[in-house]
Amino acid sequence: MTTPLPVSFVAEDLDSHTSSTGTLVVFTDTKGGLTPAAEHLDGLTGGALTRATGADGYKPSPGKTTTLNYASGVSADRLILASLGEDPDRDAARRAGGAIAKALASGNVTICTQGAGDVGLVAEAVFATVIRLHEFSDYKKSGSDEDKPRTITVTSGEPEALASASNDFAALAEGIFFTRDLVNEPANTLTTDEFAARLAAMGEMGLEVEILGEPELKAMGANALLGVGLGSDNETKLVVMKWMGGGDEAPRALVGKGVIFDTGGISLKPSGGMEDMTMDMGGAGVVSGVMRTLALRKAKANVVGVVGLVENMPDARAQRPGDIVKSMKGDTIEIIITDAVGRLLLADALWYTQETFKPSGIIDLATLTGAIMVALGKHYAGLFSNNDDLAAQLPAAGEATGERVWRMPLGPEYDKMIDSKFADMKNIGGRWGGSCTAAQFLKRFVGETPWAHLDIAGTAMASPANDINTSWGSGYGVRLRDQLVSDVYEG
Repeated sequence: MTTPLPVSFVAEDLDSHTSSTGTLVVFTDTKGGLTPAAEHLDGLTGGALTRATGADGYKPSPGKTTTLNYASGVSADRLILASLGEDPDRDAARRAGGAIAKALASGNVTICTQGAGDVGLVAEAVFATVIRLHEFSDYKKSGSDEDKPRTITVTSGEPEALASASNDFAALAEGIFFTRDLVNEPANTLTTDEFAARLAAMGEMGLEVEILGEPELKAMGANALLGVGLGSDNETKLVVMKWMGGGDEAPRALVGKGVIFDTGGISLKPSGGMEDMTMDMGGAGVVSGVMRTLALRKAKANVVGVVGLVENMPDARAQRPGDIVKSMKGDTIEIIITDAVGRLLLADALWYTQETFKPSGIIDLATLTGAIMVALGKHYAGLFSNNDDLAAQLPAAGEATGERVWRMPLGPEYDKMIDSKFADMKNIGGRWGGSCTAAQFLKRFVGETPWAHLDIAGTAMASPANDINTSWGSGYGVRLRDQLVSDVYEG
């Protein structure tokens, strides 16, 4: 696993900056003036920072950085002057942290934060710096760790308070890195066995992990899920992760789609771009990263994470268009195309979750439809829900974290589009409203449980690079879901 860069927090010592090597980061205040560390370095460098801030048109703004290389009077190879802007908020802090990470070079990094702003915002900026530095390079010979930052030391007038404020961010960074790595892994490495093994290893963090294989799934009647993997040599699995840190209340549940590779099955996808289907386990990756985060930060909440792991391959044994399968719920499903299988996996996983754990709410995450990208592009995830309270909580968490969602419609009109002549339903509703009919299909498998479906096909992978992410697998959804747990379930 790619691990976040280690961060240590120490008391501000202005004299020590004279001999600090590598990169020194200092800040302007909200008015564009220099913070104490910046003033001290300005004196050592003969007013270099004053000249930088005195340049025509200089104005403090989130993400603005000025870099001085090999300034006289200090041992550091690079000085970075950064800004959180005139009226900083969480978004501004993330932008500043991302800009700092982008400007870093090799060696040690010292970030001098005294006077930079509120402790919580400074912690968020440091977190943003760390997660922007994620790089998945396990399969590359080129590059060297010598070209990258090695450690981050954060100096502060309140080091204990800043370290405390950063604890949850450190857990979150590890959850995001875990998710990004899973999404970036090729399918020949991340088999269903390997995926399940990585989740089982999280038992060491206090998670209760149970792995259900094909014999157990057959006994449970999970034929919708099992049908997806009939053409694959990789065993279909359902993995359950439990974090029970919140007392006796009913748990909240997360369910993730984990198609480790999707060829489309007999309804074979076009070859162009099929290599991207390694990401079709993005929903399971997010659920896994959230559960890792909750365990690491010892969340005061009860949360169950359930992921279905399967591979969709063409084979003589593979499911065919026209086949009819009976789900774990007992409803029958006519297979119209074998490329619409994420909803089959989720149908059994959702039903199993609500029947087994009686959760107070369920959120599923899935790279489910290309149609959601037609509707929303790659900047918002599609939100569908049968519960207005839950549907209101998710956009609020999305705005706080920058992982935004947009509510989409459900309704009886979409139910009619998935009615089948021969079965209780069919697995696809035609060309129009594809993300809506897919969500309407899932709604049939949650009973009366408050439920939300997040279609993250546009945001989980190959989404536009932003202030805190340059990875192909973005890790979208980990911050969103962790924020919801913090705001609603722990608050």
